[in-house]
Amino acid sequence: MKFKIYQLFSFIVLTAFLLSCGGSESTPMRKNITGNAGELVVVISKDSWEGAPGNVLREYLAQPQAMLPQEEPLFDLIDVPHNGFKQIFKTTRNIIQTSISPNVDKEGVSYTDDVWAFPQATVQISAKTPEKFVELFNDNKEKILSYFLSAEKERNTLNYNRIYEKAVFNTLDKEFGFTMKVPPGFRIVKKAKDFLWIQYDTPDIFQGIVIYTYPFRSDSAFTVNYQLPIRDSILKAQVEGPTDGSYMSTEKRLDQVFNVKRHNGNYAAEMRGLWRVENDFMGGPYVALSELDVANQRVINAFGFVYAPSKDKRNLLRQVESMIYSIKLNNQSDNDKLNKQEELEINVEG
Repeated sequence: MKFKIYQLFSFIVLTAFLLSCGGSESTPMRKNITGNAGELVVVISKDSWEGAPGNVLREYLAQPQAMLPQEEPLFDLIDVPHNGFKQIFKTTRNIIQTSISPNVDKEGVSYTDDVWAFPQATVQISAKTPEKFVELFNDNKEKILSYFLSAEKERNTLNYNRIYEKAVFNTLDKEFGFTMKVPPGFRIVKKAKDFLWIQYDTPDIFQGIVIYTYPFRSDSAFTVNYQLPIRDSILKAQVEGPTDGSYMSTEKRLDQVFNVKRHNGNYAAEMRGLWRVENDFMGGPYVALSELDVANQRVINAFGFVYAPSKDKRNLLRQVESMIYSIKLNNQSDNDKLNKQEELEINVEG
């Protein structure tokens, strides 16, 4: 894969950039969020944290993130008692506030953005009893998780919209007919017809995105069995490994996690799993987005991957995920008209 060590200076710049967390958006009336990506403060009494309410919060929100080579939780939960919820915690990026008491006036779950800082996500869960709290959480847990995951992605997107690598943006804009915003320091490793490989390297990790397109000929294009062989053939031909005869491929000993969805109103599919280098020992997690450009009768694919041996990979992969989800088609207005005119049925089996 010719994975080289590049540009320590760029690494320092990018690290400072990613830690800014919306710095230019701060005002005297609205502070910047604090804490690390993936942290979630839970304001809860000790008894409740050690009891059923804390159990359901941990079981769901701190469950292992799917498709990582080493186990990492979806969120790093930090429990804080109500009397300890001071200003130092109020600016945390993600917060769940609990109120479990017979004196609660209205039971329920509510969502509020930017209460004490920006860009902040907070959830309030109020219940008269621990049993009712568990019921409320279980009824709303998918929405709660989606809310916090979306907030994490949107924070990355906010940073990438503010400052991004112009060389990558302009190449995709002029030669591929769509754009993507990635942080400064990403470089173009290889370019061919309908193919682009970009990557960011540090002495310890790299984040890469392989972008390619192919004609849309049938709805089977949005199935695992269709996409995997095409991807692996492209990776074998274009993404060489560090030793002779080695090349990148998808790890198939585990099933891929696959979902059909919409992105920017277009038919799309997300796939997650692990990648490996054939005839070598490298590997890691990936997330891929395939999007239908119906106006040009093509499928746009962005395969984002992380290599970080002996390091946590959850946040690195979430950064790459935010990058590939920044894809915007230059002809989106044409696609909007076509998407309204005909509802294509996408076969999601396979």
